[in-house]
Parts: sequence; C-alpha cells; structure tokens
Amino acid sequence: MISKEEKDAIVSYRLQRAHETIVEAKGNIEMQYWYAAANRLYYACYYAVLGLLIKNGHSSRTHSGAFRLFGLYFVKTGKISMEQNRLFRNLYDLRQSGDYDETFKADEESVKPLLEPAEKFIETIENLINKN
Repeated sequence: MISKEEKDAIVSYRLQRAHETIVEAKGNIEMQYWYAAANRLYYACYYAVLGLLIKNGHSSRTHSGAFRLFGLYFVKTGKISMEQNRLFRNLYDLRQSGDYDETFKADEESVKPLLEPAEKFIETIENLINKN
C-alpha cells in the first residue's frame, strides 16, 4: 500500500505529463505531423485518466484496463459524460489507426479539431481530481 504522499506525487506526475503531452500535440499540429499529433492527444488524455484512477484507488497496467475502470467508476456514475468518453475512445482509435493501419491517412481534418476537446477533457479530469 502506498502512502497518501506517494499517491499524491504520482497523481501530480500524471497530470504534469498530461499537460506536457498536450503541448507536444500542439507542436506537432503546428508542424503538421498529424500522426504524432494524434498519438500525443491520446496519450495526454490517457495520462490524465491514469491520474484520476490512481487518485481514486484504482490502477491498471493496460489501456483496456484503464478504459474498463474509467467506464465503471466515472462514466457509468455520470461523473464523466458519454460525449467525453467517446472522445477518449475516438482518440485511442485514431492513435491505433495511425500506428497500425497501413490504409489510414491522418490529416488536418481528422486531427486538428480534436485538440480543444482533448484540452477540455483533461480540464474535466483535473477538476475531478481536485474535487476529491
């Protein structure tokens, strides 16, 4: 069992990584590196979700586990909207397609509009963390 101080440090680290990764996404968008931007948008949100899970006594070593716990404790309870959950899943799918689907073409139209919603997603997660 980890102490409250250790847990708080891990949560803080995850949020810091989320914010740094959003900055990376913005830089990739500016340089029109659409695949890298999609990757960074997903991971920024993923890091925030990991922080939220840890703050609430949950942890996962896999992406699928994080989705499951996030859905169970935050989406089904109404703390996170279905719309924001769909965004998180869409970012995951976009990243997966960019990494593994040879027929997928990331472009400005598919990536750039996701920046602002991703930033709002992280803000929502951070508000939930700070509420507890």
